[in-house]
Amino acid sequence: MSRQSWDEGALVLNKHCSLRSLPSLCNLGFFFRRRFTAEMVFVPWILWTMCMFYSASGDGCSLILKPPRVVVGFGEPVSVSCEATRPVRVLGWESAISAAHTQQGPSVQWKVDSLIDWIEEPICYGVFFTAPRQCEEKLNLVLYKSPDSVTIRTENHTGPMVEGKEYHLLCEVQNIAPVQYLNLRWYRGHTQVYNRSFSDLTSPSPVQVSSILVITPAKADNGARYSCVAELELGPEGPQPPLTVTSDTLIASVYFPPVFQSPGPESVDITEGAETTLNCTATGNPAPLYSWHASHSVYELREESDAVLASSSLLPGTYTCTASNKLGKKSKHFTVKAKEV
Repeated sequence: MSRQSWDEGALVLNKHCSLRSLPSLCNLGFFFRRRFTAEMVFVPWILWTMCMFYSASGDGCSLILKPPRVVVGFGEPVSVSCEATRPVRVLGWESAISAAHTQQGPSVQWKVDSLIDWIEEPICYGVFFTAPRQCEEKLNLVLYKSPDSVTIRTENHTGPMVEGKEYHLLCEVQNIAPVQYLNLRWYRGHTQVYNRSFSDLTSPSPVQVSSILVITPAKADNGARYSCVAELELGPEGPQPPLTVTSDTLIASVYFPPVFQSPGPESVDITEGAETTLNCTATGNPAPLYSWHASHSVYELREESDAVLASSSLLPGTYTCTASNKLGKKSKHFTVKAKEV
């Protein structure tokens, strides 16, 4: 084997056994099939063996990051130490925005005064005197940002809702990161009714996301208070308690037809000269209007207080009260009889 062949092989070893990568057997084999004679067919195997002897990462690495996981807010400072557990020739950091290295030092620090790079992935590397000669550890770095806003509204609808119809409530979160740590919680009053996780998304930079809550309101939902809460659960290294932003409250206005407090017919005895009260109160949205009809007269009463008819001059007979609004009307019957003496 010629001296030139070994020199070229050393160049390939140097290229593929860099501080940041393991060798590619396919690439090395292809290189030697094109560049060297038959006597060199064993060189790819030799280089692969040397490269594996030279490199290590993960559990077999002799580097310790302190702390191993960092959660930092956008624009905040960050500092991490990388320490070698055995004698080291070169120790350093590879970083897009900040790099440092030291010769034969036991530790090296990665420090940024204001972290604003969403794709930053710092890696500490070491070159040692003994095997494995190369080692690297990637910092578990989480850069987060609270949302610009969290809003809630009805989707494709304005104004009051109608009982029994389906509606979509939309919660939108603007510019939050990282979205995979976001939980969006829906509340009706103080009760959580739905939770939306975004763990299936992986964008490291701020994004806009939304969640829909489907409701079919009933009469009891009139006046219900809905809200959504964006919560970033970043683990024990993150803010405690977790960072939360709450939307304004959406108060549901639900239209429903009149419903009487006592819907069944009533029988009332009257005494001559004494005041008699007929109560026709109903609930409804919009507020019901009332009208009264008797077998011997007609009463048109327009105010809400007209739900109650009180008089000392009522005559025996049947009185019918009708409560109505734009969604419907209901009637209630009163039978008035003279009290026997």
